[in-house]
Amino acid sequence: MYDVIIIGAGVSGAATARELSRYKVKACVIEKEEDVCCGTSKANSAIVHAGYDAAEGSLMAKLNVRGNQMMEQLSKDLDFPFKRNGSLVVCTKDQDPALLDELLEKGKKNGVPDLRILDRDELIQMEPNLADDVVKALFAPTGAIVCPFHLTMAFAENAADNGVEFFLNTEVTDITKSDDHYLIKTDEAKVVVNAAGVYADKFNNMVSEHKLQIIARRGQYMLLDKSAGNHVSHTIFQLPSKMGKGVLVTPTVHGNL
Repeated sequence: MYDVIIIGAGVSGAATARELSRYKVKACVIEKEEDVCCGTSKANSAIVHAGYDAAEGSLMAKLNVRGNQMMEQLSKDLDFPFKRNGSLVVCTKDQDPALLDELLEKGKKNGVPDLRILDRDELIQMEPNLADDVVKALFAPTGAIVCPFHLTMAFAENAADNGVEFFLNTEVTDITKSDDHYLIKTDEAKVVVNAAGVYADKFNNMVSEHKLQIIARRGQYMLLDKSAGNHVSHTIFQLPSKMGKGVLVTPTVHGNL
């Protein structure tokens, strides 16, 4: 019998395991892949967002800003690559610059520090390779980049050092709830942390009357050689549209683009 079983050894599951390992809690992590960080957590933009884009007053807005503030010290505590390179949301001459003002105001209400809007002259000094039609940008100096797999592995290693057990190559096929505990495959726990990423709906729907459906969206990434690593120094976003955030360009902590 465990106090807590965590399903999924991605960044959420590994971070949860590390936090629980601070306390007198018997906990374990169950992961269907052969190692930690084999799912979505290993393949993303690796961006530590500043927090200006989240809806005002939302939990995402609160945690975005708080997590951003925590990340630098975390990187020192756990020894993973991190760089506060700042981010830019660029606006072209064909786009409405008032949308930048809206992002600025939203960011200020969310508590994002030092946000400001830059004109083209100041922008080109910072990023000389921006396109000719870029006229303005929102600058967020607290934006950062991280190594997502080293981050996840660091959380997991620290949790394991502190006594959390990891069961890899182990897939959860069923969950049964009784009055005071959950039976998961062959293990039992008083509490289950569902950190299964794009499969979280599957496990939620095994026990909860509130059914969920996750419709996953897959992005495409092109990782360029380190010879292109200095093409930009900041993370560059397009001004969001109704269709989404569009393409981004960012350096990596390893010197690629």
